[in-house]
Amino acid sequence: MNTDWRSDLEVWLAPFLAALGHKAQRAMCPAYIAGLIGPGDRKSVQPMAARNGDIPYDRLHHFVSAGVWDSAPLEAALWRHADHLVGGERSWLIIDDTSLPKKGEHSVGVAPQYASTLGKKANCQTLVSVTLASREVPLMLSLRLFLPDIWTADPARLNRAGVPLEHQGSRTKPEMAIEEIDRLCAAGVRFGCVLADAGYGLSAPFRQALSARGLRWAVGIPRHQKVYSTDVELVFPARKRGPSRMHPVPDQQSVPAHKILETATWRRVSWRRGTKGGLAARFAAMRIRVADGPAQRIGGRTAQHMPGEEAWLIGEHRSTGERKYYLSNLSADSSLRLLAAAIKARWVCEQAHQQLKEELGLDHFEGRSWTGLHRHAL
Repeated sequence: MNTDWRSDLEVWLAPFLAALGHKAQRAMCPAYIAGLIGPGDRKSVQPMAARNGDIPYDRLHHFVSAGVWDSAPLEAALWRHADHLVGGERSWLIIDDTSLPKKGEHSVGVAPQYASTLGKKANCQTLVSVTLASREVPLMLSLRLFLPDIWTADPARLNRAGVPLEHQGSRTKPEMAIEEIDRLCAAGVRFGCVLADAGYGLSAPFRQALSARGLRWAVGIPRHQKVYSTDVELVFPARKRGPSRMHPVPDQQSVPAHKILETATWRRVSWRRGTKGGLAARFAAMRIRVADGPAQRIGGRTAQHMPGEEAWLIGEHRSTGERKYYLSNLSADSSLRLLAAAIKARWVCEQAHQQLKEELGLDHFEGRSWTGLHRHAL
């Protein structure tokens, strides 16, 4: 590998290397990064060490999998650098997950589960990802392993994989995403709006947690998500017999999102220019109240949700015939173009996932431990 190129890499890595402290670790880090961004189809430790020639395999493997060093200062340096480059009120914080297909059953967190990469259920690891993006520039801030129930129910297996005690409990992906958002906010990372697909957007606690933190958000939802019109009121209906109701109920029934948008006005909107011209689809948006309040019996039906916060309900009709639906708590005076741009900005994280795998070997790590996988991802 070109010596000048290595020198340039070490200069660029200087703020990160300062966070490592130990001289031996400061030597291993550039070697590992050079292996990831350098030539070669396979970016696991053994072929990277073989291509380098100067660093033995066992030293490189020890650095990433078993070396005693704290990744938190390195992570903090990454966040500061990312915020400096793309952070701000016009930036997006994108929540998603990505899968790493695996064979066997010993790698930490591996289990039969839905693999977004393959579009089907497969044996894989799943990482919850958090990306800071501005325009077309995505910077990955966090990749945290999701542990399926088959793992969290087996303490011995967790201990063998070196999962820290504070991460051994069962957590949903939306819960993990909120924890990461809290860490980023505490670190001062700046962003204007949180974006997520329907895998996260269908979670009422996730949306409510974002609103409770004063954050703006735009998320995908399933077509059957129930909503109310904004003029819904809570009333005490008269009863012909029996005691009066102790709690008010909505004066109208909630309806699926796709139903309420059937009468909306749809317009063709272009949200940005692509390599082949303007990117456009047909959109409609209306203000609604989300049916995600406490559940109770309403109109003779059990487990019906009370009206929650007011938000935008947005529909998208794509040229392929596919229809998608979204919720957002962006301000009531937001234009349809702004809503469409927020919704579509999420896709830049898919590009980041693809580049991390195809060019930097994110899915090539062959170790089995929690520590090794997260250091490799970092």
